[in-house]
Amino acid sequence: MKKIGILGGTFDPPHYGHLLIANEVLNALGLDEVWLMPNREPPHKQKSQAVSNEDRLRMLELAIQDHPDFKIQPIELEREGKSYTFDTMTLLKEQFTDHQFFFIIGADMIEYLPKWHRIDELVRLVQFVGVERPNYSHQTDYPVQYVDVPAFDVSSSMIRDRLRKGKTVRYLIADSVLRYIEEKHLYGT
Repeated sequence: MKKIGILGGTFDPPHYGHLLIANEVLNALGLDEVWLMPNREPPHKQKSQAVSNEDRLRMLELAIQDHPDFKIQPIELEREGKSYTFDTMTLLKEQFTDHQFFFIIGADMIEYLPKWHRIDELVRLVQFVGVERPNYSHQTDYPVQYVDVPAFDVSSSMIRDRLRKGKTVRYLIADSVLRYIEEKHLYGT
């Protein structure tokens, strides 16, 4: 049975924090792969409308191109409407019957678990894997396996803000992603 980590997000843009989390969980749990799963419409927050799904997907491809165990799972981009994890994981479990899924979340999402759509059923479909995030608690009544990840306090919103203000984002995102952002004039560049 293949062990697959799932790291969902808007990846708007993808940054080294995403890749650090994926790599640490991959190695700590001995996973076969980590699938990065960009969502179309996250139910818990507004997605930036400035960047197309195609641009987010291309930036993610560029960000992971050098890691053989990172793959992109576009299932949520291919569906209309809000991306509920329960619906997505139900489809993935039907499609990949020989896979065990580990759904990777940050401490901000651990706090939010009681509000997740059909959470009591979802915890039977996947093993949640929690990682630390500054200024968030990881206390929950739900079954979450924890992986220590070195602190790297970066977010996509912080990167978008820095780009709009003309500040450097070097060593926060891959050079190939930055070149793409600049070529496409994304985020006010």
